[in-house]
Amino acid sequence: MDLRKIKKLIELLEESQLAEIEIHEGEESVRLIRQHPQPAAPQTIHLPASSAPAPAPAPAAAPAAGSAGHAPQSDSPDENDSALPDGEVVRSPMVGTFYSSPNPDTDAFVAVGSEVSVGDTLCLIEAMKMFNQIESEMAGRVVAVLVEDGQPVEFDEPLFVIQKA
Repeated sequence: MDLRKIKKLIELLEESQLAEIEIHEGEESVRLIRQHPQPAAPQTIHLPASSAPAPAPAPAAAPAAGSAGHAPQSDSPDENDSALPDGEVVRSPMVGTFYSSPNPDTDAFVAVGSEVSVGDTLCLIEAMKMFNQIESEMAGRVVAVLVEDGQPVEFDEPLFVIQKA
């Protein structure tokens, strides 16, 4: 992807209501994120990869978010949470594939009975070939792991139940 295309994408972002643009061309990708997003929800535009071989990768105009940050916590249980053990529900912040460990040859980040602290990695969710760490927002003990390794997850799907310490 050449610099002219990146500049054109920056202009497109500035002229639109979009808060974020991510483009993939073959093995190269560029993610542009507006520093002060406007009220519009973030959207991703996917353009088809060109058939010509892509030149050497250009530096990204904005840092790519390698971590999804913290998973949202549920303060009010919904009808599906009534069957869950007591505790705070950690939900998926995105659609993707759930992984309990960094690779198949290592132990899971957490299991039932594990003690966690604020900021401890609970799992990875792969979305668009990016692995996003899901971290604990509270200290406590994991009382339920609700998803199996390699299972697809939806936005806001319950992943873990943690009892506060």
